[in-house]
Parts: sequence; structure tokens; C-alpha cells
Amino acid sequence: DNLIITDSFVTMMKVLVVACSLLVVTISPAVVVAFSPLLSGNGHGRSFTHQQSTAMKTNGAVAQNGGRYESVAVLNAKEGMEDEEVDNNDNNNNRLMDRRNVLVQSTTAGMMAMGMLLSGNSAAFAAEEVSGSKKARVVVVAGATGQTGRRILERLAGEKNDSWDVVIAGVRNPQKASKALSESSTVIRGAMVQKVPSVLSAEDSNKVQLQKLDVVSDSTDTMVDTIFNGGNSVVDSLVIAVGFVPGNPLKMSSAAHAVDNVGTCKLIDAAKKAGVRKIVMVSSILTNGRNWGQTDSPGFVITNAFGQVLDEKIVAENYLRASGLDYTIVRPGGLKAKPPAGELYISKEDTLNSGEISRDLVADVCVASLLDPKVSNQVLEIIEQDGTTPKVFNGLNM
Repeated sequence: DNLIITDSFVTMMKVLVVACSLLVVTISPAVVVAFSPLLSGNGHGRSFTHQQSTAMKTNGAVAQNGGRYESVAVLNAKEGMEDEEVDNNDNNNNRLMDRRNVLVQSTTAGMMAMGMLLSGNSAAFAAEEVSGSKKARVVVVAGATGQTGRRILERLAGEKNDSWDVVIAGVRNPQKASKALSESSTVIRGAMVQKVPSVLSAEDSNKVQLQKLDVVSDSTDTMVDTIFNGGNSVVDSLVIAVGFVPGNPLKMSSAAHAVDNVGTCKLIDAAKKAGVRKIVMVSSILTNGRNWGQTDSPGFVITNAFGQVLDEKIVAENYLRASGLDYTIVRPGGLKAKPPAGELYISKEDTLNSGEISRDLVADVCVASLLDPKVSNQVLEIIEQDGTTPKVFNGLNM
């Protein structure tokens, strides 16, 4: 695994080492003076045996006794240890010089370390680099050309979001997506009118990368190679905003199964294999409706009529939960393309069976969930609260 150490961490380590070095430089002479009588055996202190001297070197001349720190000499006296008479003055002098040399060497090492840091030589604390360049922090958006995925991509790539170095847009057709994401347009899908700004503007062009991703046709290994291991980057997080588009009534069930179930599970496998840290999944309220008595509720009946999509989504949700990865599952109510008309309301798992929400708020919640520890391994059900005034999104207030 590649270790990435930020500049702020390196600076902190420099300050810590400089402080320790200064401490060593300051106290070392005092230690030499204070312990010279004890170490010399000249009548002002005690003569230490070889075993006691070794203990002093090992324990730094102090030991803990009943919660107090005392010199080894004092502890030895308390324990009634007998001193051996040392007749050879040369041996005494040699031991004294050895101890003084240790202290001098420590002081010299501290001064050298301080000098290296002050001169800018911090190689020991430099971030590990691969092929001469630091790995970039990357987030992947799967389904980036969808109505919700595009909004998520827009927020991640915006100037105000500096949490990510690169945003990878996973799309089925990169050439077609490049054109669509580079243009501001009005899209009419069914009864919804969607006004979308350009995502690949000049200031974002270096931050957003388009990569082919088809959860139906791509294998897990292909996803790993093309999405998660491409380029000089470390993919930290993944936002799953894929979902089948209702079309031919005779093929809706197979399409929902292929995209919202099997394809999504393959994507989770690929992310885990590539070492992705966090996954945020866009799902829907009532996905687990069968397990809390909502099979006859209008929301469940109407939504699940499209290819039994709620039954397919719950399989992928449970697969993500069992993956061992850090996750947040975002379950919005009925999606609308218009700006928010009410305040964001966040509820617990399996509590909402109706309500609508702007895709803008869904995108805000997904982006915030990537880095907010409060929603680690949580399910968020979200709608707009009726009778309230919309507010500027300011994080996940739960």
C-alpha cells in the first residue's frame, strides 16, 4: 500500500523533532553535571556495580516506585542492595567517560537532526512517492450522466470542493458523455424538465476524467482496471448513482435486475478489490418495504411496478452492508428536477413511505456523506419537509 503524508503532517513532525532536539540540547549538560558525582564514585556519591550501571543505562537513571519517579541510586538504597567495592580507579573512570559519551552523543544527534530540519532536509518525513509523483486523491461517480449523478459530479468538481484531486465520471459512452457534460442544456424526460449547467467547464477540465463503465457488460476485473486502477491515483471513494431507465414493459424486470442488482453488486466487488475506503449508494425509500409492512402502500406499489426495482435494490443494499466497507445508503423519496421547495428532512431507516425531494438535495447529501463520520455505515431516508422554507445546504444535521 502506498503511504501518503500530507504537507501539514510533515510540518507537524518537523516541529516535534525540533522541540525534542532542543530539549535534549538543554538538559544534557545538566544531566552530566547532576550525575557526575554519582557516576564517578569519588566519595560524594555511591559506587555502582556493573548490574546497577546497566540498569541505569536501560532505565534512563530513573524508575517508577509507587507512582513516583526516583533515581536508581535511591531505589537501590531503599531495597538494601549491597555495593561492591571497586578497587580499580581506571575502571571507574572508564565507566564515567562511557556515560558522558552517551550523553554527548545524544546531544550531538539532536543538534544534527535539528540542523537537517532547519536546512530543509526532511527526507525521513517525506511522503512516499510512486514513480516520482505523489498519488492523487480520487472519487468515482458511477452513473455520472444520470440526472442525479450529474449533479453529484458537478458538486465534486466545483471550485469550492478541494477535498478531491480528481473526480472520475464512470459513463457507458465517454465520447457521448463528453459532449453532454460540456454543454448546458434543458433535458425533458417524461414529465420532468431538467436544467443542467456544464460540468466540464474550463476550470474543471483538469479535475474531471471520463472513464468507460458499464455495470451490465463489464466484468469485475475490467472495472478494477479501467475505473479504480487507471493512472497515477488512489481511489478513495465511490458514489453509486446507477439505475435502470424504464422502457420496454416486457424488459423492465430483466433490466432492473441487471443494473440495480447484479451490476451494482459487481461494482461493489470491484471497489473492494481495488481498496476503496468509502461507498455512498443512491437507493430509494421503501426498498425494504416488504419487511416493515408496506407492500400495500401506494409508494411501494407504484414504484415496484417498474420492474420490481425496489426488490432488486434491496439485494444490492444488503450486499453493500455485508461487504465490510464503510458505506452510507441514501434513500430519497420521489425525485424531482426542480430546486428544493422545502427544508431537507433526514429520517432513520425504514421510516418514510412517501414524500418528494429535489435531486439537488440528493446530490448535496451524497457529497456530504463521503466525508462525514456521523453517517458511517448508516441508512439515510430523505425528503423535503412540507410547509417549510428551503434553506441553503449546510451539512448533514441529524
